[in-house]
Amino acid sequence: MLNNLIHKTDFVCLFISFLLMAGCTTMYNPATQQREMLLIDTEQEVKLGQNMDSQLHQKMKFVTEHYQVQRLQQIGQRIAQVSDRQDLTYQFAIVDDKTLNAFAIPGGYVYIHKGLMDAANDDELAAVIAHEIGHIAARHSVKQIQAVLGYQLVLSIVTGGRTNSSALNDALSVVFELVNLGYSRKDEFLADKLAVRYTRRAGYSPLGIITLFQKLESEKKKSPNLNLVFLSSHPPITERIARVEEQMRQPLD
Repeated sequence: MLNNLIHKTDFVCLFISFLLMAGCTTMYNPATQQREMLLIDTEQEVKLGQNMDSQLHQKMKFVTEHYQVQRLQQIGQRIAQVSDRQDLTYQFAIVDDKTLNAFAIPGGYVYIHKGLMDAANDDELAAVIAHEIGHIAARHSVKQIQAVLGYQLVLSIVTGGRTNSSALNDALSVVFELVNLGYSRKDEFLADKLAVRYTRRAGYSPLGIITLFQKLESEKKKSPNLNLVFLSSHPPITERIARVEEQMRQPLD
C-alpha cells in the first residue's frame, strides 16, 4: 500500500490539500515550474529535516575525515548556490558505507555514501549532489511524506507532540522506501534535468551525469544484488541518458 501511495503522490497530496485547506501553503515552485499546494511550509520542513537528521545520526556512522568532508562541502555549496531553491541552508554529510548510494531528506539535507565519494570524480560527485538537490528543490520527498503520513502526523514531528517518535520513524521509513525503490519516473527525470541545469550553472561538466550512470551500471553488472537507487528500474538507464543528452543540447538557463 505504501508503494502505491508513493507513486500516486500528486493525486493524494491534492486530495488531502482540499480536506486540510487551512493548513496548506500555495506557492510557485521554479524547479517544477508549477504552482503547488503544500501541507507544510519551509519553516516546518526545516524542522522536520532537523529531527530526521538527528535520528539518522543515532542510527548511522558518518565520515569525519577532513579531506573528504571538505571536498563534499566545497562541491555541495557550489551546487547549492545555483539551485532554484534558496530558502534553505543546505547540509552535506558522508555516510560511512561502502555502497554506491546517495539520498536526501526534507530541509536541505544531502547524504553521500563513502563508496560513492571514493568512486566518483568531481564532475560525477557534482552530478550526484545536483540530482539530490533537484529532488529537494522540487520538494519530492516532502510531497511523498505528507501524502503518506498526512498533515497531522507531519505536524506532530515538527512540534514534538506525543506521537513525535513514532511519526518520525514513519517519515524515515518513507524516505528509505524512496532510497530503496527510487522515485517515480516523472520525479527522476525532473531531478536529472535539474542536475544538468545546476552542474552547468556551477561550472561542472554535465557529462559527469552520464559517466556516473555508466560507472554505476558497470558496477551493477558485476554485482547484480547491489541496490543502487540511481539505477532503479523506473525509468531505464538508457532513457535517462538520452534525456540528459537532450537537455545538455539546450541553452543554459
